Amino acid sequence: MLEIDAISKTFTVDRKAVPVLDRVSLSVAENEFLSIVGTSGCGKSTLLNILAGLEDASDGTVRIDGRPIRGPGRDRGVVFQGYSLFEWMTVEGNIRFALEKSDLPAAEKSERVAHFIAAVGLRGFERAYPAQLSGGMRQRVAIARALVYRPRILLMDEPFGALDAQTRGMMQELLLQVWEDHKVTVIFITHDVDEALFLSDRVVVLAARPGRIRREIDVPLPRPRAFDIVTEAPFMALKREILTEIRAETLRAMGQEAGA
Repeated sequence: MLEIDAISKTFTVDRKAVPVLDRVSLSVAENEFLSIVGTSGCGKSTLLNILAGLEDASDGTVRIDGRPIRGPGRDRGVVFQGYSLFEWMTVEGNIRFALEKSDLPAAEKSERVAHFIAAVGLRGFERAYPAQLSGGMRQRVAIARALVYRPRILLMDEPFGALDAQTRGMMQELLLQVWEDHKVTVIFITHDVDEALFLSDRVVVLAARPGRIRREIDVPLPRPRAFDIVTEAPFMALKREILTEIRAETLRAMGQEAGA
């Protein structure tokens, strides 16, 4: 459903060309949950911004159902690590804002907002303001806002990176439940290998800058997944495989920097 075809990206820093992505090609199936991991600076977030239409590629094409994307679109929802909520709006107002330009009748807008408030476990907090919410609750609002107009693809850039370990685990389980209930394709950026494996159907390891695909690893763990799966032998074997790939890339990048 989503095709990433030979995407490259180069930035200019101090008048020098700095390649960040190098001919990244990837196909993502409808309703697939795919995570992208790799060393810091390998271009994960840049790739996500290109998929979101927030940034142009230097070369290559991204297609959805065969049609090239041209800027942001309502077929894609985006959730960042920062909550990006309007502090002067309530939970309900923040989520409803995503439907502001929609032609939906007012009653249907209200129905959708109520549905996703319940889906992310925030019933009873409709009138609360962001300052009155915990970090995990704020991120639930951001997820509900991204889903309320029913995009086909949810793009998530380290959405749980700022949360404590306990809250992060609960948010991962919530996200899986929402994904299973609403049948949306998810592309998830993370530094956390456990998180990637627990959530995903497939994990893509990007090489150090310039980012390119080093490995694609299928995650054949049964669904639905309970959190205790992270201590089981098949999970640990996959984790070791991914960490080995990332370590090799980290050492290679460090060697390049030392040589420079």
